[in-house]
Amino acid sequence: MPNRDMPARALQWEWLQLHAWRHASKWAAAVLYLAAYIALEWASFIHVHKGLPITPWDPGLGVAFALMIRDGPLGGLILFAGMVVAETLVLQNDVDWPIDIGVAAITALSYTSVAGLLQRYLRIDADLTHLRDVLMLLAAGLAGAVLDTVLLSAFLLAVGQFDTHDVVQVAWPLLVGDTIGIAVVTPLLLRLRVQERFKTHRLLSLAPEGALYLCLIGVALWLIIGSEGAHGLRLFYLLFVPVVIAAVRHGIDGACFSLALTQFSLIGLLHFSGYDASEFTEFQTLVLVLTVTGLIVGVVVSEREKSDQIARDAQARLVERQAEAAQVARLNLVSGMASALAHEINQPMTAARALGRSAQHLLRTPGSDLSRADSNLSTMMNHIDHAGAIVRRMRNLHGDRIQLEQVVLNLVHNAVDAIATAGQSHGHIHVVARRHSAPPRIEIGVLDNGPGIEGEPVGRLFDPLTTTKQDGLGLGLSICASIMEAHGGRVWLQSSKPGATEFRFSVPLDQLQER
Repeated sequence: MPNRDMPARALQWEWLQLHAWRHASKWAAAVLYLAAYIALEWASFIHVHKGLPITPWDPGLGVAFALMIRDGPLGGLILFAGMVVAETLVLQNDVDWPIDIGVAAITALSYTSVAGLLQRYLRIDADLTHLRDVLMLLAAGLAGAVLDTVLLSAFLLAVGQFDTHDVVQVAWPLLVGDTIGIAVVTPLLLRLRVQERFKTHRLLSLAPEGALYLCLIGVALWLIIGSEGAHGLRLFYLLFVPVVIAAVRHGIDGACFSLALTQFSLIGLLHFSGYDASEFTEFQTLVLVLTVTGLIVGVVVSEREKSDQIARDAQARLVERQAEAAQVARLNLVSGMASALAHEINQPMTAARALGRSAQHLLRTPGSDLSRADSNLSTMMNHIDHAGAIVRRMRNLHGDRIQLEQVVLNLVHNAVDAIATAGQSHGHIHVVARRHSAPPRIEIGVLDNGPGIEGEPVGRLFDPLTTTKQDGLGLGLSICASIMEAHGGRVWLQSSKPGATEFRFSVPLDQLQER
């Protein structure tokens, strides 16, 4: 007998496997983040003060803060564990381990609290798609740096590791280093997670442009580092050029990439050039200004591109709906015409049927009046001819509304282009319709006060590939002529004078009469 519990057990086992896989993936990512934090701490360990790092650059904090925004308190645990491991085992600072643990706990608590505030109350979008989100991230980084610096200073004063002079000396480098670490690294990691769908061919297509930015940044850094003293700081604003260009071309992603490239290149050059902590801090303060500027420009460009895309999508949907509406209108028109045609034909055909039956009865009756039967048959034929005339008249009713609208739109569009090209500030266009009786037709004119049409193209305006526009194809008026020819009408240039240019086209009201 089959066990009915087997499908349920199989589903439960699959769910447990999926749950275990998700946990394993989460912890594997946590280990990678921890390893990245420790590696960055080791690479950025340049200056120390009484056994504690004071280099104004903390990229590991940016890594942990990105994880806090994405996954909550797990980032705080990574930050705490990373600081303890880095300061006690990797960097081997000359500080007692309780102080290392206290520093790590204060820093992790400070930034976890700020990240929690961003998530729970300010509802930051971790994809950084809006200016509001970028500004909140920068403000949160600064707030966390201020909170961490104040608490650390109080703690180190309380345990006797620092005195007041030490606090004054290290407070600003710590504040700048934490803020710039979050401002540069955190947006980069958050956007990389958004753009992880990038394909290899996409990255390869961006490689030449990335190499160009690297060259521009390298030249600017060479001029900055090669200059002495304050002159080098004045040349720092050369770095704004590649960063702003990348932000304008590629939005927030271009800004994040160029800023990371600039920061890591600058740190490497400053380290190998032997700059002390105070000079580091001066450069990092300028980098902070550059970072804020680049991120704001980038996110504004991204917002505008997104808005333009939304507008294009809306326009495409509008065109699609208009086409559907035109199709429905055509169907309604056909349905109405069919109803009218059935009504018009029904009367003569009913009469013809009655006359036919009468003639048939007369012919079958001996000695009947044959002249009356002949008269009925003649009248029946007249009714049948009348029904045929109704059908022909319905076939010749006016024309295709969409095609006639296209003729009007083409002529109006040409008038708008002519006025715009002439740079007229008071241009106007009139569309007029006239009815003529001999022969019966509707005549429509499009008039404008543009520069007019002069020269050789006047005689060939309706020939294909003839145009007076620099970027025109020369098909608009040719299409208009084809449409009007299909409707038994015509289109022509009524006036080519400057200030009084007019195109006209006519549609016959009764094509039978023209034939």
